[in-house]
Amino acid sequence: MTTPIDHAAAVAAETSRFVATVRTADPATPVPTCPGWTLTDLVRHTGSVQRWFTVLLRQRLQEPPRSRDVDLHLPPMPDGYPDWLAEAAAQAGAEFASADLDAPMWAWGADQHARFWVRRMLFETLVHRVDADLALGLDPDIDPVLAADGVSEFLTNLPFAAGFAPGTAALRGADRTIRFTRADGDGDWLVRLRPDGFGLDPQARDADAGVSADASVRGTAADLLLFLYGRLDRSADRFEVRGDDELLAFWTANSAF
Repeated sequence: MTTPIDHAAAVAAETSRFVATVRTADPATPVPTCPGWTLTDLVRHTGSVQRWFTVLLRQRLQEPPRSRDVDLHLPPMPDGYPDWLAEAAAQAGAEFASADLDAPMWAWGADQHARFWVRRMLFETLVHRVDADLALGLDPDIDPVLAADGVSEFLTNLPFAAGFAPGTAALRGADRTIRFTRADGDGDWLVRLRPDGFGLDPQARDADAGVSADASVRGTAADLLLFLYGRLDRSADRFEVRGDDELLAFWTANSAF
């Protein structure tokens, strides 16, 4: 039986790692995986997202928000950003603890419950923590259980992301399939491109992993997560790639999140 993931605790842990990574680093360090950004930009974005999601949870919205205005309390100097990010996570944690995360709530993705925002905050934080690690030449170690959950979260919600990921509207096909297979444990995801859209095939199961797809990518859960988020290229030697490379290129070009 799979042990449920405590997404709230993971947000706190990933933010703590993020803060520790950037605290003594030069805030002006470029972040290659987020072109044009510095570490200050990266931390500002992550903390802003955490504060925004916390406000949404506090309001228990039942329909899309009409405004994204949030008082961010930005620090006056770049060296204040690590503590500012830690404060954002503390505020989020307090909201998680007081909220009924199984309560119905508007969300842009598939899961229309408050817990959607906690899980989304986790992977927003984790991926940008990895960006900071990479910018500083560190090994971006990722817990494989969290990584596999992140792959599922990404592929489940991507079909709903056209509002801010417009390329996804082009992800159509005449019953074309892409399989993502985890090499370091159980995990197999089959995405089907249909004339009317795309999404995970609800009939696919791990036991069907041997069934051929039009294209497939096999790697560790962490590497698959980084591939889906555009932090690793499919040409990396850590992946086993088979099938229609043009289809994979099409996916990569239109699935940017």
